[in-house]
Amino acid sequence: MRADPQIARAMSAHGWFHELAPAHQAHVLARVRLQHFAAGEVLAHRKAPTEDWIGVHTGLVKLAVYNAAGDSCTFSGVPAGGWFGEGSVLKRELRRYDVIALRASDAIFLPVDDFHFLLDHSLPFSGFVIRQLNERMGEFIAAIQNQRLLSVEGQVAAALSQLFNPQLYPFTAQRLELSQEELGLLTGLSRQRVNRALRELERLQLLRLAYNRIEVLDLERLRAYAQRQI
Repeated sequence: MRADPQIARAMSAHGWFHELAPAHQAHVLARVRLQHFAAGEVLAHRKAPTEDWIGVHTGLVKLAVYNAAGDSCTFSGVPAGGWFGEGSVLKRELRRYDVIALRASDAIFLPVDDFHFLLDHSLPFSGFVIRQLNERMGEFIAAIQNQRLLSVEGQVAAALSQLFNPQLYPFTAQRLELSQEELGLLTGLSRQRVNRALRELERLQLLRLAYNRIEVLDLERLRAYAQRQI
């Protein structure tokens, strides 16, 4: 059966797909689905069975939990190019967080059984998943550390820097199409505090601000700024 052209184009943008053998590429193209979500829409619910490994093709999503009062804790933001949920897929457990679109987004879903098929039969895919898990662990440890030890400016600098992880988020460009409100949702900070932090980082010539856009001028200095505070 011939693959859907739209799905084939979407998958061709993701590096791990090109590492697969042709037969495994065909398997993926026959099984994945591409779905559009409006801003604020839920891609996957916390405590629901984990049925898919999810990739963000376009847009931006966040992984978060909410309590009964509506307070939230954001674990991570995932921009276009990022894939997530390997741990829950591997263990076939209930999902541990809500996945919410922060803007209009297109997501790719690979069913859990097909994820395990690739893991069992494709060495390149297994290698990719191991690297993902290693980088994700580092990201979560850094997020806890940053929240507890960094100033607001440091937290914003660290959050921006994390979006440039080439293993987790290979699509990220120097000019981030990211609003201050979205950055606030990723960091758990108010828009006002994010605005003040960004102005300070701009004053230090680490970034340049425009409408709904943040241009990182010196990524290494931005990372170093956050690390110096620890």
